[in-house]
Amino acid sequence: MTAPAGPGGVPTSTYRVQVRESFDLDAARELLPHLDELGVGWIYLSPLLEAHPGSDHGYDVVDPTRVDPARGGPEALAELSAEAHRRGIGVLVDIVPNHVGVESPATNGWWWDLLMHGPGSRFERFFDVDWPAGDGRLLIPVVGDDDRPDGPTAHLELVDGMLGYHDHRFPIAPGTADDSRDPQVVHERQHYRLVSWRAADTHLNYRRFFAVNTLAGVRVEDRDVFEATHVEVARWFREGLVDGLRVDHPDGLRHPASYLEDLGALTDGAWIVVEKILETGEELPPHWRTAGTTGYEVLAAIDRVLVDPAGEDPLTELDDRLRGGVPPWAELVRDNKRDVATSILNSEVRRIAREIARELDVSADEEWRAGVEQVLVELLAAFPVYRSYLPDGQEHLRLAAEIVRGDRPDLVEQLDLVLPVLEDRVLAPSLRFQQTSGMVMAKGVEDRAFYRWSRLTSLNEVGADPDHFALDTAGFHAAMARRQASTPDAMTTLSTHDTKRGEDVRARISVLAEDPEWWTATLTSLLEAAPAPDPGFANLLWQAAVGAWPLERDRLHGYAEKAMREAGDRTTWTAPDTSYEKAVHALVDAAYDDPAVRSLVDAAADRLAAPGWSNALSAKLLSLIVPGVPDVYQGSELWEQSLVDPDNRRPVDFALRRRLALEGDVPHRPTDPLDEGGAKLHVVRTALRLRRDRPELFTGYTPVTVTGSAAGHALAFDRGGVVAVVTRLPVGLERAGGWSDTRLELPVGEWRDLVTDRPASADLGSLLDRLPVALLVREDT
Repeated sequence: MTAPAGPGGVPTSTYRVQVRESFDLDAARELLPHLDELGVGWIYLSPLLEAHPGSDHGYDVVDPTRVDPARGGPEALAELSAEAHRRGIGVLVDIVPNHVGVESPATNGWWWDLLMHGPGSRFERFFDVDWPAGDGRLLIPVVGDDDRPDGPTAHLELVDGMLGYHDHRFPIAPGTADDSRDPQVVHERQHYRLVSWRAADTHLNYRRFFAVNTLAGVRVEDRDVFEATHVEVARWFREGLVDGLRVDHPDGLRHPASYLEDLGALTDGAWIVVEKILETGEELPPHWRTAGTTGYEVLAAIDRVLVDPAGEDPLTELDDRLRGGVPPWAELVRDNKRDVATSILNSEVRRIAREIARELDVSADEEWRAGVEQVLVELLAAFPVYRSYLPDGQEHLRLAAEIVRGDRPDLVEQLDLVLPVLEDRVLAPSLRFQQTSGMVMAKGVEDRAFYRWSRLTSLNEVGADPDHFALDTAGFHAAMARRQASTPDAMTTLSTHDTKRGEDVRARISVLAEDPEWWTATLTSLLEAAPAPDPGFANLLWQAAVGAWPLERDRLHGYAEKAMREAGDRTTWTAPDTSYEKAVHALVDAAYDDPAVRSLVDAAADRLAAPGWSNALSAKLLSLIVPGVPDVYQGSELWEQSLVDPDNRRPVDFALRRRLALEGDVPHRPTDPLDEGGAKLHVVRTALRLRRDRPELFTGYTPVTVTGSAAGHALAFDRGGVVAVVTRLPVGLERAGGWSDTRLELPVGEWRDLVTDRPASADLGSLLDRLPVALLVREDT
């Protein structure tokens, strides 16, 4: 079936929808009238290819050649596409080129064949396996601690022509069970070997997604593999079903630039964005065939321009006191990256060392390997960005080398040996080092250091530097002007399935920077009422609680468990400290069961509500109007008070959103923690409709001057005929007595505020009397 022609080109906005068995493509199609009402340009669908049975997220694809039947199948995609295109709405799909799901080998035909036939499999080239490291066998880390690590694996059995281990099933190579019914004997004849799950950290011999053993890396740099893994994606574009793509985790690929060239050719130049995380000051390689990133760097700028810099010192002192001394952020990052490189990702480090030995043609004894591995660990720990794309990013490798040279003079000999190999962009060790550095950054920073740094947790976000506390308006304007000049068609975002806290949780937590003395007193009272085994972690936990309050008990328990185990300093996923975890969960229960604690949490949420909602509306309007293509994460047209995954993938009450969208009254400034979010929905709809109906107004970026005694509390800019005005630091504004004489220096003309649907006044006290944001257009255009 060929769908009606889609809008093509660059979307005016996107709306992310998590497609799953319980909310399939038919359900997503039924959502289209609501998206049309909001003014959404394109619907943005999570991965659609067949995933592991029961997968909610879809990033564990087991068959990339077809749309997942559990998500509706190809017929449902065609029907959704046809209806979307009939309404003038485009279709954007998230794809996952880096890896496939292998949790249940029988569900992935390519992996099953690899296990059955080993190096002789016709799919051997699809996967990134170091056969010599496993003595010619693929190591599968599934053996539990109840089995002997150094002897025959217990619980093996032959089941229906397969090798069974508990609930796992594996193929048997032809002829290897003909003369024996002993599962131990049969196992030793296979092209794979079942090993302890703990061996994955050090001895795994296939590339994974980060440290997830059930997601095996795919070699899309091989042309045949690219074509096989993209056959269904090619059909989407050939038949006009899909208009653009979001590429998951390009940093895992061997040659991201070449991949994007291939993808651009396959899609005939469709709009493509990449989930690339940029560090402060970093830019995408200019030759990449992409519209830009998914927008985490904009999220960081928006959050920080709404943070009061005056809160930095007192909040730093508080966290330092609670933790008994906090190392500088850069030191914490290096320590945590070093830790993951020597633990959960050490198998990747060892593989780079083996490849260096092969490249140098040396006989690597244990001492040589240890020295090379140590210098690799230090280079990965010191690497300042996620990865390089040599020759792009050569300076990052050299900077890391200089840091290691200065800090570890005992490793200079090994460094001088390794560095020329890593600097040669065509050599295998160099390419693998680049694929590995992003893993180490993600696991060491996002999934560890972020949970050990609790000064102001709204800043602990993907793509952001928590050590960068605040951004002034001049810095924000400069960043947005650069974005307009370099990547005006990239995506902008405030919430995703990967953010650590929903956008409105962060907006509320950021208020603490305006009132640090009050937070210090409140936290002190909480710690007295509910003593914590780790006061520093309690600071992080209580910030999450008051930022998302009110929330269900099980959600806060789930957050506490993930946060303390990810932090990894007191308990971990693989070695939980039950007494510590019990004490932390007692804090959560106290928030619901202890009247004194409950009163403190309720009071804190009440105090943060009004300024938090002000921040939230300001952040939302900024994200919708600054340069780029704004994405609205599912449900976030109302308050988005989710915590970390899987909390942010909870089912969305779309019926409530449809009902509120049909109510046309302009809402007033929200103040109640229980407010449904009508004001936010109104702002979202107003902005998205304007972007859809008047795209010619969004072609530039010019700061609008604000004058008067409260000028520092406003941020305004002109996109080329539309002016956005937002409030910042609302607590300080109230303390100063309001807007007083503060005014906008608007360009000449008659202006109308679309948010309140009335003539716009340059006087901010009048303009922002109903809501803390305004969206102005000329009356005569």
